[in-house]
Amino acid sequence: MVLGLPFMVLIIAVFIFLSGIRIVRPTHRGLIERFGKYNRFASPGFNWVFPIVEKMYQVNITEQMVDAEPQEIITNDNLNAKVDAQVYFKVKDDEVSVKNAIYHVYNYQYQIVNLARTTLRNIIGTLTLKSANSERGKINLELHKTLMEETSHWGIEIVRTELKEIDPPKDVQETMNKVVKAENEKIAAVDFATATETVADGQKRAEIKKAEGIKQARILQAEGEAEAIQLVNEAANKYFIGNAQVLRKLEAVEKSLSNNAKVVVPSNAELINVVGEMAGIVPLKREEK
Repeated sequence: MVLGLPFMVLIIAVFIFLSGIRIVRPTHRGLIERFGKYNRFASPGFNWVFPIVEKMYQVNITEQMVDAEPQEIITNDNLNAKVDAQVYFKVKDDEVSVKNAIYHVYNYQYQIVNLARTTLRNIIGTLTLKSANSERGKINLELHKTLMEETSHWGIEIVRTELKEIDPPKDVQETMNKVVKAENEKIAAVDFATATETVADGQKRAEIKKAEGIKQARILQAEGEAEAIQLVNEAANKYFIGNAQVLRKLEAVEKSLSNNAKVVVPSNAELINVVGEMAGIVPLKREEK
């Protein structure tokens, strides 16, 4: 009987020890309360609490997402838009932040959803439907800024906000689609006209370049002919002093003969004498009467 009592005490002690073991994962932090009052902070790993007397509450510190849920919002131009958004947040991992997330706000996820819905109504209510669709980035920034300010004492960090949709009424959406289609067709027509004008301008420049090339070729041809005439004159002055006109006549005869043309030249012409001299033929003297 005496040996049985220590054994029972040992069993009870082992049971109490095992019942008080708490393992905290790296993704969580723990708050240990004793008789309903905060006692200490539990870090990841092995922790032990006194059964019945103490209790641990674990808090997830990883990034989480809550949906603000679709809602109808009246825009500044009196149109009903269906708006939905998502909020990404996480509880900070230090002891003060974890305590604030548990003790300073009741169900912070529910509070974030309602705060996001209210903020969206305030922001989009000041915008027209068209500007709300075109300024999604601005809406996200204002929503994020407001949530950061309102939850600063909750021990929560608002990582980012995403505006999922801003859907106008069906009839308004159809009208907007027609407007967008018309604008796209207008832009396409302007682009086509611009392209056509560019092609025409390119062709014009090409014709100008071609004309300039022909002009330059003619100028060079004329300059070449002028230089050739100058060389001929120089040769004539050097080898046919005083007979430049005769040399010109010889050139005319040469061109005529090259085309097998028949030319009738008077026998008493000066050109006959020149041709004869060049050919080594001495002209016959006329008999004097």
